[in-house]
Amino acid sequence: MADNRGNLLPVYMVADESGSMAPHIGELNAGLASLHEALLAEPMAAAKVRFSILGFSDDVAVRMELADLRRENELPTLATRGRTNYGAAFTDLISRIPRDVQQLKSENYTVHRPAVFFFSDGLPTDGTRWREPHGRLTDRSTTPAAPNIIACGVGSADASTILDVATQQEFAFVSIRGTDVGSAIAKFCTALTKSIVASGRALAGGHPELVVEKPDGFRLAVDVM
Repeated sequence: MADNRGNLLPVYMVADESGSMAPHIGELNAGLASLHEALLAEPMAAAKVRFSILGFSDDVAVRMELADLRRENELPTLATRGRTNYGAAFTDLISRIPRDVQQLKSENYTVHRPAVFFFSDGLPTDGTRWREPHGRLTDRSTTPAAPNIIACGVGSADASTILDVATQQEFAFVSIRGTDVGSAIAKFCTALTKSIVASGRALAGGHPELVVEKPDGFRLAVDVM
């Protein structure tokens, strides 16, 4: 039997690429570039993380398959298009996450429960239809590799919907009313970076846990109800 190659945390950035994001997609791309730089400066933490970027609108655009960011020269960019179909994102993850986890296991890694950072600036244009694939994705009896979902909403995103997307109340955040969307996106990216670095450090230190940082200028969605 081959030796275990260590522990890994798969992380998926699932970003809204709908048309309403057009004025602010640059801030999101800049934030992802900063995340990359931060992880390159934390090689021990980065070694424990595999990172994927998925953009969703009417469908899902795979901007980056699950990757070791230490081996990436630069990250791909997100681009706006279409509407805000939440269901497209969750339907994609139902097949993507188990496939990725199995691939990592076949390479003799121990894989911790994946984390999905879901980001949107609006209401789902597929009404309530997203709830069915979301339910299948998060049901551990149906999807054994069901992820922890951290959901963040800015702009027109609805607090109750963001709360329902997240897998725990403490994983659902919305920007404070009146906050500039571009500024909120930058703060979200900062918190995303801190969360991934801290989670990677925890794995590297032999104390595996998912660390989730609340973005500055955001509040728990449950408190907005």
